[in-house]
Amino acid sequence: MSVDHYENFPVASVLLPAEFRDAVEAIYAFARSADDIADEGNLPAGERLQQLADFSTQLDAIAAGTPVQDRLFARLQAAIRRHDLPLQPFYQLLDAFDQDVAKNRYANFAELLDYCRRSADPIGRLLLRLYRTESCEQLAWSDAICSSLQLINHWQDIGNDWARNRIYLPQDSLARFGVSEAQIAQGTCDDKWRALLRFEVERARAMMLSGQPLGRSLPGRIGLELRLMIAGGLRILEKIEQVGFDVFRRRPTIKLHDLPLLLLRSV
Repeated sequence: MSVDHYENFPVASVLLPAEFRDAVEAIYAFARSADDIADEGNLPAGERLQQLADFSTQLDAIAAGTPVQDRLFARLQAAIRRHDLPLQPFYQLLDAFDQDVAKNRYANFAELLDYCRRSADPIGRLLLRLYRTESCEQLAWSDAICSSLQLINHWQDIGNDWARNRIYLPQDSLARFGVSEAQIAQGTCDDKWRALLRFEVERARAMMLSGQPLGRSLPGRIGLELRLMIAGGLRILEKIEQVGFDVFRRRPTIKLHDLPLLLLRSV
């Protein structure tokens, strides 16, 4: 399975030591494939949930030490065995993708963060297990970075998510700034919208900066990889601001010409 989607998480980049690349690719293939079940195509909700349940059954087999035949899971099983990876983060990811099928509104930021805790934070925790750097402080920094990256992805994709009848902007934030769902449907970028998204951008930025020390706590290329990821997330927030928060018409992404700036900020 090729991981060819735009991601705010890097996928086994050349900066990673070779010993970790197969495992990172296996983790991302699992996450991306399960996420696509929840998000892509036109299957009814029941069929999506059944396919995700099949993923969970494959994880059960891995947990029981039973050989699996599916290539994606055979590769994942090998990575789990080689690096002694915990299974709980994979189950948490599936739980979040189940939620994406069934839930399309979030009452408040705490509810949204609970989703991020399962949809994004497990990736960071798995990577820290690979690197054997799992202090309580490092795990907290990782969670902040991963949740921030998930929020940034949501703020990039407001229009695309609306097409799936999803709104990740907290309902209490919409009410606070006087933004209606009809306004999102119309893609109206007025002062109320800009105030709302400015608030959410600043919230995501503060969270990212709170996790920034993790990039300095990790050695060598691993630390540089993480610092590039942090710089990329912060750069996207800058780009959201630069387009006047009009993410309906211009989806901010990282381009090749951004890479020198990101590298400079990372070193």
